[in-house]
Amino acid sequence: MRFLFSLKAPIKPLLPHYLSTRLLSSSRFNNSPTSMAIPPHPSAKSVAAVDSEVGLAKRSWIKFRRESVLALYTPFVLCLASGNLSVETFRHYIAQDVYFLRAFAQAYELAEECADDDDAKISISELRKAVLEELKMHNSFVQEWGSDLAKESSVNSATVKYTDFLLATASGKVEGVKGPGKLATPFEKTKVAAYTLGAMTPCMRLYAYLGKELEALLDLYEGSHPYRKWIENYSSEGFQASAVQTEDLLDKLSVSLTGEELDIIEKLYHQAMKLEIDLFSAQPVVQPTVVPLTKQHNPAEDRLMLFSDFDLTCTVVDSSAILAEIAIVTVPKSDQIQPENQLARMSSADLRNTWGLLSRQYTEEFEQCIESIMPPEKVDKFKYEDLRKALEQLSDFEKRANDRVIESGVLKGLNHEDIKRAGERLILQDGCTTFFQKVVKNVNLNANVHVLSYCWCGDLIRSAFSSGVIYQEKIVKVLLAL
Repeated sequence: MRFLFSLKAPIKPLLPHYLSTRLLSSSRFNNSPTSMAIPPHPSAKSVAAVDSEVGLAKRSWIKFRRESVLALYTPFVLCLASGNLSVETFRHYIAQDVYFLRAFAQAYELAEECADDDDAKISISELRKAVLEELKMHNSFVQEWGSDLAKESSVNSATVKYTDFLLATASGKVEGVKGPGKLATPFEKTKVAAYTLGAMTPCMRLYAYLGKELEALLDLYEGSHPYRKWIENYSSEGFQASAVQTEDLLDKLSVSLTGEELDIIEKLYHQAMKLEIDLFSAQPVVQPTVVPLTKQHNPAEDRLMLFSDFDLTCTVVDSSAILAEIAIVTVPKSDQIQPENQLARMSSADLRNTWGLLSRQYTEEFEQCIESIMPPEKVDKFKYEDLRKALEQLSDFEKRANDRVIESGVLKGLNHEDIKRAGERLILQDGCTTFFQKVVKNVNLNANVHVLSYCWCGDLIRSAFSSGVIYQEKIVKVLLAL
């Protein structure tokens, strides 16, 4: 089962450090409960703003970067990256990839036949040889495990769909394009070579991207990463160079094409990216996997887990101040006789003064804490350890501040009913209640909602949601980080 998270506050990593930090996303309430932090497709205006000197391959990669992120966060890639992917699943994937690479090599061969430029033919031939070398690497896996993976595993539909697309494109079976046997001129055949590279380049660039992203995990992994060889192959200088060579070749073959023909290549590029995601998603990952976003949500197999901060995310004001105000206004007057079983409480004036001191101390120390954890200069590279230490400092500060409030006794003796009434009157951010209502009432979503808070009182939070018929659904759970 996959667990799809939408998070605002940091949690203890469930995956290797580098990827787990990517699970943290912050978003305002959206009318669509399944909206995730996925990069949107760039507008035509933003794509046009890209340097005109950038080639077609680079422009297409930028335009469809959304798909590259979706591929990175498929359960298969996440499990492979974390090193806990089952061997059986990896064997199945290698068998699929062997079938795919054979079709990939065949597509290069067909593209070489269509190219009319000697340099282009040489480049395509070199790329085809690189694919054959990649097949040898897969054969080394076969020898290591002592089995013929290609024979043991049947080809799944996602792999077949992808290879059929590649070979059809390489054969000239593209909408609005003549087949190779009907092409009258070398120039028309060159178009097919360009279309073929348009369908193949995304795979090369995506694997080069994944290789580099996953390479950063190897040093963080404790012990020998079981899939180090696979990661090192796709992050290697040789494979990175092959990806660049493929992109350069696509740019060269498409330089004389019309705008309409370039649009065809762009569509082929996008289709290939989507097929690659489908191929990863089709791998039989058996272990429960936490993913921050997904292309498709299958409620029968996937559970959407929404985590939201409470104070100043759901609420307009900090709820701790409300608790203090309740304590101040409900304290018995000095001439009133207090019941024997009621806790002794400070006077209203003492409570207000104590809370004022606590608030000022919190503000001053918070500013000092933020100043101490912020780097003195702009950083140009993400460093997980620095982020982890900074968050630990911030967490320690919050705990110390909470302890001071508890030790001060300002919240002692609060009446449960007063707290509930205050929660029911608490003003939430625009769209907050509607968002959670849509989530909990959508029977096809299979979702759980968790509210995180440093607030001292879970009843206040539950009461705040009760008026919107959210908590009664018994889906919203309050997690108090005390």
